[in-house]
Amino acid sequence: MSYNTVILLLGSNLNQPEKNIEVALEHLESKIGAILRKSEILITKPLEFDSLNNFCNIAVSLKTQISPFRLLKAIKSIERQMGRLRDSADYGSYRDRIIDIDIVLYNNINFISRHLIIPHHKNLYERDFATEIIDYVKQTI
Repeated sequence: MSYNTVILLLGSNLNQPEKNIEVALEHLESKIGAILRKSEILITKPLEFDSLNNFCNIAVSLKTQISPFRLLKAIKSIERQMGRLRDSADYGSYRDRIIDIDIVLYNNINFISRHLIIPHHKNLYERDFATEIIDYVKQTI
């Protein structure tokens, strides 16, 4: 079976955000694949909603053998396991969250479905903080 290179963006702004990122990274490695490269943690103010809680963000590249849909399912499982029971889409707006894991790139594919869009346009082109840390980990592709 072949390996796929994936870039994920993680964010947390509740409880202990840096610890949440650490725990999520452990889950990703044990359930999805080996982390090849990770950015430094970047602290940012919330975008597109108001909150007093700053975000810790990190981008990672990893190798996996699972398909995009199985990857999404595994990520949502990790988020639920860590205490995020509902997505922003469920609320119709962004909110504080214990963990958020976005699939930014999956190899070099372009994919659009009702539940998954790759590449993740906002993180690649509209959010300056994300572009900076994603560019760092893209060097492994």
